[in-house]
Amino acid sequence: MERKREVLGSLVVMAVLAMCGRVWAQNPAQQQQPAATPSTAPTSAPPAVKPAAPAKKGKQPYNGPKDIIELPRTPMLDEEGKQRLDPDGKPMFNPPVKQERDRNGHPLFDDKGQPVFQTATDMGYDAKGKKINGKKEKEAKTISVEISKGTLTVDGMIGKARLNYDIKNFKYVYLYAPWIGTVVVSNRSFPGSKAQPNAFNQNTLTVTVEDHQFQVYSEKTILGGKPEPAYVAVDRDFKLSTQYPVMGYGSTLKTPYAWPGAKATPESKAYVKPPPLPVSLRPTMLLPACPAGQIRQTAKATLPGDETPSAPCVPMGAGKQGTAPAAAPADATPAPAGAPSPTAPESVPAPPPPAPSAGLEG
Repeated sequence: MERKREVLGSLVVMAVLAMCGRVWAQNPAQQQQPAATPSTAPTSAPPAVKPAAPAKKGKQPYNGPKDIIELPRTPMLDEEGKQRLDPDGKPMFNPPVKQERDRNGHPLFDDKGQPVFQTATDMGYDAKGKKINGKKEKEAKTISVEISKGTLTVDGMIGKARLNYDIKNFKYVYLYAPWIGTVVVSNRSFPGSKAQPNAFNQNTLTVTVEDHQFQVYSEKTILGGKPEPAYVAVDRDFKLSTQYPVMGYGSTLKTPYAWPGAKATPESKAYVKPPPLPVSLRPTMLLPACPAGQIRQTAKATLPGDETPSAPCVPMGAGKQGTAPAAAPADATPAPAGAPSPTAPESVPAPPPPAPSAGLEG
């Protein structure tokens, strides 16, 4: 009996060990944990946590704001803090600033929920998610301009003549008139400027400021063979100490600008005798006064271009032969009493007729 009990005890131990081996095989993470003592054993097992469902592939619906925030326009100020005016006299404003969009075309906000606005270097994306590239300013090419025997006219009147400029690096041209101000002109856009199409047109540069017109003419082509726009700004506050139009050029947009003088025309160094005036345009000189008791005869009328005949001085009252002298003036002093009265001049007898010749008698 004792032998049977020992065998049964051994079988029971082996069965228990086999069951423990199966449990350890199913939970290998618990093999390294120490056995729980009665004092540290948990009273209840923690609730099982369901794993998060995998995210669905594809575009998720957007529930945020869809309207783009746009800031209002701000006045465009000059270096002195004053609002700029365009050539037509109207106030100028900076373009409105808009909110950026993200890659999906939705309004963009930062981590604090504040809107992100566009900048000159970062424009964000458009409504379709396409990247907006900012405008890159190309390096300006060096352009030379030559004005030869030019004229500056303001409202059709010539203000400057024989202008000669050799501009190696053309940037700005300054045109001044006392009743308008300083007009800055360039072939490239600059702050505060407004485009005027076809201003550069072969031999002329024509710009308009309100109701006034500036025009520069040159015998040589100013900028090119094709018409090009000019960008114009007006400084109405800057004045020069002159009452006549002035032209200059330079590379600055700040007062007092630059006013280099024009070069002398090479042909003007040599003396050229001008042609004589036509006779009809020559002035008539006054003749000297006649001596006392004489008067100048009236000259005979002449046609334009003919020489005026001389008019000599003659004694007053002298008439033609066979005519009575001029009567005495009415206010003449009366003759004294007893003085002989003036007698009429004796008439000269007519000469006798010629005697007939002998050859005609009989």
